[in-house]
Amino acid sequence: MEYFWWTDGTFAKNKMPKNFGFTHFDATHIFWLVLLVLTLVICSYFYRKCGAVGRKRFRFTVAGLIFADEIAKWIMLFATGQWTVNYFPLQLCTINIFIIAIHLFKPFKSLDNFLYMICIPAALAALLFPTWTRQPLLNFMHIHSSTIHILLMLYPVMLTVGGDIKPRARHIWKSLILLVVLAIPAAIVNHFCGTNYMFLAKATFPLTIFEDLLGNYRWGFPILIAAVLLVMYVPLEIYRYVIKKEKVEKI
Repeated sequence: MEYFWWTDGTFAKNKMPKNFGFTHFDATHIFWLVLLVLTLVICSYFYRKCGAVGRKRFRFTVAGLIFADEIAKWIMLFATGQWTVNYFPLQLCTINIFIIAIHLFKPFKSLDNFLYMICIPAALAALLFPTWTRQPLLNFMHIHSSTIHILLMLYPVMLTVGGDIKPRARHIWKSLILLVVLAIPAAIVNHFCGTNYMFLAKATFPLTIFEDLLGNYRWGFPILIAAVLLVMYVPLEIYRYVIKKEKVEKI
C-alpha cells in the first residue's frame, strides 16, 4: 500500500524498476481483460432484457459510475498534490466522458455514431495496450485507469447490443470531423505544454510499429482509422443488406 496513491509521473520520477508494475498480457493484464469481457456480456444481456424504464436506470447507473470514477481521480490528484498539465481532459477517452454525459440527456444519431465508432475502439485500444504499466495492481491510478476504460466501453456497447444505438456508415464523416475538431485543442496544448494528448506528440505502442516501418508514426492514424471502419461497419452493412434482401424476397 506504500505506492497506492502514486501516479505514473511519480513512479517515473522515482525511477522504479521496469518490472515493478505489470507487462502487456501478463496475469494482471489478463485479469482486467477477462473482467472486461464478463462485464460487457453480463451487462449487455440484462440491458437488452430491460424495458424502457430499466434501460434508463441502467444508462444512468453506468454513466454515474463513469463520472464518480473520474471525479475520484481529480480529488486524489489535488489532495496529494500530484496534479499536472498531463491531466487536462484532452485525452480521447476523457473527452468521451463528456460525450456520454451529453448523450445521456440528449441522444441523437451523430452522437450515437461517434460513441460506436470512436469510443468503443478507443477504450478497447487503451485496455489492450495500457500505458499505465508502471503502476502495480494495488494502486489507485491503476485501478482507475482500468475501470474507467471498461465503463467507457460498456456504455456504447450495451446500447448497441440493446438496439438503442444503430450505427450507420453514412454518418462516418460527421464523426471524423468531430474527431479532428477535438484534436485541435489537444495539439495546441501539446505544443505549448509538452504534453502528449491523443498521442499527437509522441508514439506509444502499437503506434511505434508504424514509426519503425514508415519512419513517422502519424501514418498509423489513417491506417488504423481505416481498419477500424472496416471492422466496425462492413459486417453491419452486410447484415443489414442480407436482412433487407430476405424481407424483400418474402414480400
